[in-house]
Amino acid sequence: MRIRGSAVLPASGAQRALALATLASSTGKGIFLTTGVLYFIRVVRLPAMEIGVAFSIAGFVSLILGVPAGHVADRRGPRAVFVASLLLSAAATGAFLLVHASWSVLLVVVLATVAQATLLVARGPIINDIADGRPQELRAYIRSVTNVGIAVGAMAAGWAAQADTTQAYHRLILLNCACFLVALLPAFRIPRTEIVEAPEQTGGRWAALRDRPYLALSLLDGVLSIQYRVLTVALPLWVVSATSAPRWMISAAVVVNTAMIILLQVAVGRRVDTPRRAALALRRSGWAFCAACAAVAWAAGSPAWAAVTLLGAAVVVHSVGELWQAAGGFEVSNVLAPRHAIGQYLGVFGIGMGLAESFGPALLTWLCIGWGKPGWHVMGALFLAAGLAAPAVVRWAESTRVRYAPGAGLPAGKPAALSSEAV
Repeated sequence: MRIRGSAVLPASGAQRALALATLASSTGKGIFLTTGVLYFIRVVRLPAMEIGVAFSIAGFVSLILGVPAGHVADRRGPRAVFVASLLLSAAATGAFLLVHASWSVLLVVVLATVAQATLLVARGPIINDIADGRPQELRAYIRSVTNVGIAVGAMAAGWAAQADTTQAYHRLILLNCACFLVALLPAFRIPRTEIVEAPEQTGGRWAALRDRPYLALSLLDGVLSIQYRVLTVALPLWVVSATSAPRWMISAAVVVNTAMIILLQVAVGRRVDTPRRAALALRRSGWAFCAACAAVAWAAGSPAWAAVTLLGAAVVVHSVGELWQAAGGFEVSNVLAPRHAIGQYLGVFGIGMGLAESFGPALLTWLCIGWGKPGWHVMGALFLAAGLAAPAVVRWAESTRVRYAPGAGLPAGKPAALSSEAV
């Protein structure tokens, strides 16, 4: 596979099908993330606190079910789980129109969130299977497509939020549901993945939960993944409450970050093609996030022009760190997982991201907004510590693959007996 920077779609039919399914489903996800809370508050008329609790519960349920969903993908095939997730997403988002009470809102939000999490778990093995030996490039390309879709969904949601009428929100929900249904059309064109039989000694059905080095990597990536909420939670609050920068910096930060991910993720991802390079990428991301936090901190108390300069530099450096972190996380999560249980392992790796999504906003608000400048430096130090620890943990994981994950790093379908050569 070769994905050129000028290409809109990859050459392979299976890769094009996955890209189109991802574009449609991520557009639906962008709508859901942007207006889900608003819809339940403005149309269903439920208290904001109840909605927040519902989304928090949904996040924890998706964490718990991620590993079993991955196990089902390993045993039944990831395409089947991918298609089922799209169907569940369409049904759950469409059911938004029917809910009128707290318990029903909780049900549909849990179903929609679990469906989205399961979709990601199933997509990983599909990418590995159809990537023509270059999964790094395809993962990076699919991430760029995901960002495009989320941006399109967010723009559509912005129209409904601006109109702020029941009719506008209802139309948006129907569009959200339609996105997942449209994604089904190319999803059925994705070829079925051959099931890889587990070797005799695999550590039991839930081996991923006993793989301590892999769990450690998941938690480190989870710490680094708190960065995803810096630009959407901490930075907006900081700009408004502590700096003299104009408020348009909030939206400008998101636009710059999204553009950099869309344009540069493939170029960065194709270079991160071994565990060692992935470890170095994770380490670099820690340095980048630390530097970005320092720049944001010092924007407070600066003249408006200096604040804009510091915040702009912080966003660019932060985005470079995100490129490195995503590429490094993609590589270690896949290459250190055994082929027969990659779905289960990716479900475990997603626990770190899930914890970051759940606790990251509260931690950032407490440290960076509540404490101020020192809090930003503490957060930067936390990012740096996680990045610096990554190479040692990756080496530990590599040295224990025969014990914990026979078959790790092998292309799908190769015999697990060769796993020692991959270590």
